[in-house]
Amino acid sequence: MNRTTLAGREQGAKPAGGEEERETGSVKWRSADPRAASALLAALLTTVAFCAADVIARSYPFGSRTRSVNDLGNQYVPFHAHLWDLLHGRADGGLLVNWQSGYGSSFLPDLGTYVSSPFALLVALFPRDEIDLAVYAITVLKTAAAGAAMAWLLLSLRRGRWWAAGILGASYALCGWSLALASYNPMWLDGLIALPLLCLVGEWAMAGRRPLLGVTIVALAWIANFYTAYMATLGAALVLLLRLVLAELPWRRALAAVGRAAVTVGLGIGLAAPLVIVVYSGTKHAYPGREGHFAPVGTEDLLARLLPTTYSYSSPALYVGITALVLALALPFHRKVPVRVRAGWTALVLVVALSLQWAPTSLAWHAFAAPNGSSYRQAFVLCALLVIAAWHALAYGLPDLRALGAAAVLLVLIAAAASRSPLTQQHSHHTWPVVLLAVAGALGGLALLGLKNSRPVLAGLAVALLIGAQFGEAAATSAVATRMRLGQMDDYAPWGDRQQQEADAVASADAWPAYRTEPGRDQTVANDPMVVGGQGSQYYSSLTADVLSRTLTALGDGWTSRGRSLQSLDNPVTDAVFSVGARVHNPPDPHQKWLPQGGGPSTVTREDVPPLVTVRPAAAHSTPAAFGPSPYRNQELLLGARVYTLPRTTLSGAHKGDAARGLLVDGAQTITARCRPGSSVFLWAPHYSGTAQLASGGAQKLYRSDAENTKIAAMQPLGTVPAAGQVRIDLKPNRLSRVPAQGAVGCLDTARLRAAVQHLKSTGATKVTVSDGTLHARLPAGSTGTAVVAVPRIAGWRCSAGGDEVAASEFHGLIAVPLGASATSLTCTFHPPGLRLGIAVGGASLLALILIGTVSALRRRTAVRSGERTITAH
Repeated sequence: MNRTTLAGREQGAKPAGGEEERETGSVKWRSADPRAASALLAALLTTVAFCAADVIARSYPFGSRTRSVNDLGNQYVPFHAHLWDLLHGRADGGLLVNWQSGYGSSFLPDLGTYVSSPFALLVALFPRDEIDLAVYAITVLKTAAAGAAMAWLLLSLRRGRWWAAGILGASYALCGWSLALASYNPMWLDGLIALPLLCLVGEWAMAGRRPLLGVTIVALAWIANFYTAYMATLGAALVLLLRLVLAELPWRRALAAVGRAAVTVGLGIGLAAPLVIVVYSGTKHAYPGREGHFAPVGTEDLLARLLPTTYSYSSPALYVGITALVLALALPFHRKVPVRVRAGWTALVLVVALSLQWAPTSLAWHAFAAPNGSSYRQAFVLCALLVIAAWHALAYGLPDLRALGAAAVLLVLIAAAASRSPLTQQHSHHTWPVVLLAVAGALGGLALLGLKNSRPVLAGLAVALLIGAQFGEAAATSAVATRMRLGQMDDYAPWGDRQQQEADAVASADAWPAYRTEPGRDQTVANDPMVVGGQGSQYYSSLTADVLSRTLTALGDGWTSRGRSLQSLDNPVTDAVFSVGARVHNPPDPHQKWLPQGGGPSTVTREDVPPLVTVRPAAAHSTPAAFGPSPYRNQELLLGARVYTLPRTTLSGAHKGDAARGLLVDGAQTITARCRPGSSVFLWAPHYSGTAQLASGGAQKLYRSDAENTKIAAMQPLGTVPAAGQVRIDLKPNRLSRVPAQGAVGCLDTARLRAAVQHLKSTGATKVTVSDGTLHARLPAGSTGTAVVAVPRIAGWRCSAGGDEVAASEFHGLIAVPLGASATSLTCTFHPPGLRLGIAVGGASLLALILIGTVSALRRRTAVRSGERTITAH
């Protein structure tokens, strides 16, 4: 057996006689390779069906409904906007530090998590105000690329009809996982592309060919999105093992193939290590998210997700199209397919399906970290296996009536079990009509193809039926998923007049790094600074640093997503601490109908604030790092001056609760207190949801929190204490809430604050410059004590004062550097944790790859010379 041919035992394929042939991977091909045409067809079908679904759903960019739901609007579009700014030289920061978000955050882990895909670079080709269109175009291209890659793989596994491989490639690209989850998590689509490509790498490892290309593909897959690449690598490994078993290779050759595959994967991951290890290290320093607990879905729900137009966030989206499903169900009964092939692929599909439902294997699929959200992010692997099984049922010859009949019976049983699921009951008005039409198209097309001596017209009609069924059900499934997401998740408007107004207001006031410009508390999305500019505290990422979240929470900030989505804190004390010299005030977002609606332009207020680097007495650095329970006192610790009065408060009406957890508020009530006239009133009630307003006048402020502790409300200013000194705050909760028994109200003495600010200015840096990962400050002569940098002390900062390098320490969550007697300057540099190790691993992998390539080249040259000498001797 030729080492590049598995046909004899597994496939039984014979090349067409009389045509020029060449070896490609594990099969012999005609010179006119049909894989390109198949890949093109899959990409075309995928693109048209994907866009048609959005036309049907009247979704952006083909309709008025936004597609920016949940994290797509809050995270992924903003990160692509920041990437656009980086590529065009307009961002504050670079690859190492994002100075716009979270008062200075590590960007390389975010890059590796959200926008490291080669496709993401395409944002540079779009106008900045069309960033939503750029992300949509990238999403469509990625989905089409996944279909093309699968079509290419199918014809590499076994020859067959090129158009059939194209249809099944589109089935994979438009699978339920892709349409329901990955379409609004575009970085996951890189895993959808990676899986068939990694299976091709496995084919090359079996044949001992293309080692450099294999390593490159593995590296790109892990760079593009290591999370789904991990799952795709596991799936490709299972496919490779099955292929080796079915090929019945001698054990030595099988072990050699496994060894080649392992080396290829190891070197590829090694080349990706500079990014992968940085992302992994970033997760270790991130604020802990929700601890997920796996609970398998019911069998009826699992089977329902095999059908078109069913949708659920918390169940595995296994839809691959009725045609692919029927063929996969027919495979065990297809007598033209060798028994080992039938049994092998059927068993692999069933084993992977069961692994989705068992907690230990589910954890293994998710890299041994329970996902914060959907527990079936690996479902695309099972979708791929269903499509590959369908291809084997088709490539060996059309299933006969016996096999199709058995498949039809199984499909009826699946539909009967699925009919008991709420997922089909709530969509029965369109699920069952779509299922019936798809079944008619699939079975009709397959039956016409199976007719003996059928005319080309009938064959063309059969193909049209199969393509039409696939197109219709995929478009309907995608449209339903789009509409359901809009009904169940938060959504955000694409770039428009509001964002442009915000961006203009920020640009008019921006003077970074002389001071920060806050985009405003009335945000459009959670990552407003990356979208409209400025340098704010707002930041939402899976890698939000623990020290940042805990510091801002201790200062009275609010958050959502269990602490990983930080808000803007509208407070003059924290503005002074973080050098926020300009703050934008926006009207409520008109897209969010639950907000009180009101127009007006974005306005800017300016404050005299200290520079980014201030100098504190040496005793300040010896203060214990732990914050206390009062955010007002915590703000004073960072400011270095007492500026708040905390009056005793009384909550009107009968209420329950305790001092530790707070008093329950159910219905309108009033908080009363006494403060110095003219001081500013603030209310801190993190677990209150509703409105608060001074009875003496002032703006009504909205507080948002929930009972599940996924979001807490930020401290907010309510107005000025009237001349009588009586403070009355009217509360109107919109749910059962809690307010602190004492310490909720703080009265700010603005004169004291101005004095504290002037002191910090007089001793602070005279000039501050900032580049990507470096901050340099010029200090007044004779500065002693501790330099405090208004930047969160995330892991990775090192500083030098007066030329002496010292480890950056912490001053209540901020960077602190002890100053020597002669220090007149301060320089802080940032190195992402894990980057040095990643570069070392990547360098070692590159060196090993070069050595392997060199040795292989020398062996080939030696073999050629030996052959030439043999020919010469004869």
